[in-house]
Amino acid sequence: MAVETDRVDYTVITESPGLKATQEQIARLYQRYRFARSFGENKDLLEVGCGSGMGLGYLANVANSIIGVDVDENNVNAAKKYYYGQKTGEERRKPEIGVMDAHKLSFSEGSFDLVLLFEALYYLREPEKFIGETRRVLRGGGNIIICTVNKDWEDFHPSPYTHRYFSVPELDKLLRPSFTDIRFYGGFRVERGGFKNRLASLLKHAALKFNLIPGSLGARAYLKRIFIGKLYPLPEGVTDGMAPYEEPVEISKDTKNTEFKIIYAVATRGGTR
Repeated sequence: MAVETDRVDYTVITESPGLKATQEQIARLYQRYRFARSFGENKDLLEVGCGSGMGLGYLANVANSIIGVDVDENNVNAAKKYYYGQKTGEERRKPEIGVMDAHKLSFSEGSFDLVLLFEALYYLREPEKFIGETRRVLRGGGNIIICTVNKDWEDFHPSPYTHRYFSVPELDKLLRPSFTDIRFYGGFRVERGGFKNRLASLLKHAALKFNLIPGSLGARAYLKRIFIGKLYPLPEGVTDGMAPYEEPVEISKDTKNTEFKIIYAVATRGGTR
């Protein structure tokens, strides 16, 4: 993920091909990149905290150029192996991939039209630095898209190695000094009715109370298999139609949101340069 590494192995919390996941987890992965694709056609893109690079190829099909960076060298090597280490029977546009810290992006001013940060903001020690760096490397009129779990969702639980989660108003405050036309969207509406949903919520709260939720995604998958049911392997890369697509819904930026599990912020860099 996109943080100062401190010798932490971020691969254990990174979505990677073959990892067992729920259908909703796969749908969330698809939603991120499908949503971003409409902003990225014929543009120069940068994904910060790209992890194993599962969405880079999907975006490369519509972008003018795309670069993926991550602070974890193992994640970067896995992404490079997929895009450059295997021969396939299809022509695939290949992204550039490298190791980089989100707090200090090694690119010139005005290098990109779109910067993405998906499910990684909370791993940053100093998110303000990342926001400043993003504004610097974006061209005038360019966009940043941040996707993050909603900390005001009643079943929210934090991941290991995190520093700070943001509510919608807090994220708006973080972006406001550097960006204009800030809009927020919600993904995956909270379902509160039904016995299965209530039971899952009770079990999650009990696990949180007694500190029983494991840190790694692999260990969490084991618990999901017990309490949720059948799991499915994450694909090697994002593809059209891999899951049902729900268009994110625009929401107010002035109040905390408890209706959606996932929050998207889309902001525009002012100016012409």
